[in-house]
Amino acid sequence: MRNQQKSPKSDVSKIDYGIILSVLLLALISIVTLYSTTYLMSTTPSLTPTIMQVVWYAIGTVAAVVVMHFDSEQLWKLAPVAYALGILLLVLVLIFYDRPTYELQGAKSWFKFGPVTFQPSEVVKIALIVMLGRVITQHNVEIEERTVKTDGRLILKLGLWSLPLLVLIMAQNDLGTTLVYLAIIIGMTLLSGVSWKILLPVFGTIGLIGFVLIYLVLYNRDLLMSIGFQNYQFARIDTWLNPFADSRGDAFQLAQSMKAIGSGKVFGKGLGISEVYVPVRESDMIFATIGENFGFIGGCFVVFVYFLLIYQMIRICFDTKNEFYAYMTTGVIMMILFHVLENIGMTIGLLPITGIPLPFISQGGSALLGNMLAVGLVMSMRFHYRSYMFSEEEEHYGMR
Repeated sequence: MRNQQKSPKSDVSKIDYGIILSVLLLALISIVTLYSTTYLMSTTPSLTPTIMQVVWYAIGTVAAVVVMHFDSEQLWKLAPVAYALGILLLVLVLIFYDRPTYELQGAKSWFKFGPVTFQPSEVVKIALIVMLGRVITQHNVEIEERTVKTDGRLILKLGLWSLPLLVLIMAQNDLGTTLVYLAIIIGMTLLSGVSWKILLPVFGTIGLIGFVLIYLVLYNRDLLMSIGFQNYQFARIDTWLNPFADSRGDAFQLAQSMKAIGSGKVFGKGLGISEVYVPVRESDMIFATIGENFGFIGGCFVVFVYFLLIYQMIRICFDTKNEFYAYMTTGVIMMILFHVLENIGMTIGLLPITGIPLPFISQGGSALLGNMLAVGLVMSMRFHYRSYMFSEEEEHYGMR
């Protein structure tokens, strides 16, 4: 194995300030919005959620800096260790999950340490990304000539490494997180170079299964319930299809969210001003506060900051031309992109509610820590390797 030649630049010059600016803007939006939601707009005002978000940002920043200092060789060696620890955490949470949270939310996803809860699946996403990046890179290094057969072997490898995590997440009864893991796996598979002769039948089969599931949801729910689906999952589909049919029942949260965002109009009502009550507004539905307080302009600004962050990640990936990092960055981008699209989509009624937080903004230390680890992973690329943007030389970390 060999490392790429390091640049003589100082550590300060190797930090990507575009990513740092994007994360700082999202942190500012998060703190201001949480303050508005849990203090100015709340009937029981408390500064604790805002303070805890600042604390988690501090912890996440330290974690990101630590990860940033790992180079590709170290990440390569740590991938199996992180994966094994991830498996262990997901098994332990099924045994020692927080009972009150399970009774409230129906998912065995959280540890509880005094007043602090922790959701291991949020940080295990990073272990999955690094491990799949290693699997794809190692496969491509070992295979000199790509064929349908070798591509099939790669998909089999990705499936075998992904399946244990997916099974454990599904055992937690956490559909939203399962969908995020699937988005990561699909995105990294698409970038791995697998032939469309394989991908088309695979995605065609997935599409067919999706169509059958939609049909069963609409016309034969008893069959789905017999294989493990729950009533609350069907309720989320019903509220998505017709959010105002039962606006005082299961659809209450979505209906109120849409009312709050719509009432903000173009410029919003102003910080801390709310005339519409929205449940869980500090976490999954935090975009409702942004829409009501800052209007269409505020919502567009948030989307722009996410676009800026993802653009910076893609630019770093093309600049450094490191295959191992490219796959990991793809996983990170898919994770963030899916969270953003699903969260904003569900708050405005375009997508079903799945309980997925808005990255870097929603209240929640576990999700924030996972996102900051992902940022550190991408920034490691710039920190350790020089740019090859205008060079004919194209290297990647491997075993050639």
